[in-house]
Amino acid sequence: MTALLQVGRVSKTFGGFSAVSDVDLSVEEGEIHCLIGPNGAGKSTLFKLIVGTYAPTGGHIRFRGQDVTQAKPFARVQLGMSIKRQAPSVFKALPVRQNLHIALQHHTAPDRLEREEERLLELLALSADAAKLAGQLSHGQQQWLEIGMAIALKPTLLLLDEPTAGLSSEETRHTGELIKRLNAGGMTVLAVEHDMAFVRQIATAVTVMHLGRTFARGSVEEIVADPSVAEIYLGVPHAG
Repeated sequence: MTALLQVGRVSKTFGGFSAVSDVDLSVEEGEIHCLIGPNGAGKSTLFKLIVGTYAPTGGHIRFRGQDVTQAKPFARVQLGMSIKRQAPSVFKALPVRQNLHIALQHHTAPDRLEREEERLLELLALSADAAKLAGQLSHGQQQWLEIGMAIALKPTLLLLDEPTAGLSSEETRHTGELIKRLNAGGMTVLAVEHDMAFVRQIATAVTVMHLGRTFARGSVEEIVADPSVAEIYLGVPHAG
């Protein structure tokens, strides 16, 4: 079966610096796939290559069977990608409901807009805050609102860039439950993440990057048990 997202031998250089070198990544439909690794591993650069912020120096990217290597970000969105970036970029001066309305309006029939707004507000645990300005929400609530705005596009693949950055442990757990619920509803997820407890909570597959290359891949149990991953990711030496 063809993977939903296939990244083949992708590289990106900036001047003389190689940020990503011959990286392979395959995300199957229905997965929650986490991309992890220490700082400077190349995760964020690879993410920007996948969504089209950067054009690769070499290699190819295929999404839903189509070559999108040189496609603009909006073309990838039209094919079914949607991204929630690390820092919330909600419309802080507008009410929560209006944020969702803006995201939904071009992807939902007019007679279904209010129903979809209500559904998302309930899913995001923001029903009681629907009339509140988005800028008045907590950091965690703003993260959830932006996830809601991303899924309003009805994506096939939801890309999350460090969705738990700055969250409390309870907010992190809630975010994990939200992602698992979206996945149970049929959404494939690719997340860049640092929090290993969160990765263990949600991941069905994990790819580890190190020094711009693919270092390991497998189930979360295999990755957590791999001593070489512990060495590069956690700084824990091992024999052998």
